[in-house]
Amino acid sequence: MSLVIKNLVAGVHGKRILHGLSMTVGAGEVHALMGPNGSGKSTLSHALLGRPGYVIESGTATLDGTDLLALPTWQRARAGLFLGMQYPTEVPGVGLVDVLREALGAPEADIAAAMRVEAERIGFDERFLDRALNVDLSGGEKKRNETVQLGVIRPKYAILDELDSGLDVDALRAVSRRVKEATQEFGLGVLAITHYNRLLAELTADVVHVFVKGRIVASGGPELAAELEKTGYEPYATDAGDDDSQAGGLDDLFGSP
Repeated sequence: MSLVIKNLVAGVHGKRILHGLSMTVGAGEVHALMGPNGSGKSTLSHALLGRPGYVIESGTATLDGTDLLALPTWQRARAGLFLGMQYPTEVPGVGLVDVLREALGAPEADIAAAMRVEAERIGFDERFLDRALNVDLSGGEKKRNETVQLGVIRPKYAILDELDSGLDVDALRAVSRRVKEATQEFGLGVLAITHYNRLLAELTADVVHVFVKGRIVASGGPELAAELEKTGYEPYATDAGDDDSQAGGLDDLFGSP
């Protein structure tokens, strides 16, 4: 039971961003992907979920043996892959309960009850649950809203793209703990994309990957994240080669529609 990525080469708008990326995230494991802006972290999440415009040149990605790259986006989600987006999209006129009811095919009363339970677990005000999806929520509230969705959907694997962005200290602790509990409650495998070690204070990583210029240049345990806090990414820049296809901050450019 694992999310297996092998030799993935991918890009967007004619720019090759990922250069043969390989990793395996097992059920119940937490992997942290850390790297500078523009290194291709968000490109990886978009490519795995099949966002239009992102082209897979070669390589494979399987989820518990299912070929993800052969499926449309909705079937990748149905197979068990969840994306917590860097910039959650506002969807006016569509309620959170409606989204989750369609995703799960469960009665609305059951979905609403599960939403309230998940909101309470992370200290998310229930009044936000009745709004249109992410509308008029702050950045941190959107991230907590996505954590509620994760808890209700209970996917097999979650890609969390800068989950810590916009969260204050208390909210970050609550959200991190909820994700960590999910790895134990229903075997959630996590790929957490982050810049900062603070996320990993509660969401302890089994493996930390240093990602520079579309390549994993180092992997290790939690101590590697602590080292990055002190040294930054500069010591790893030469390990990534001299390829300049990352120029222009492509992660930032395509992070939000």
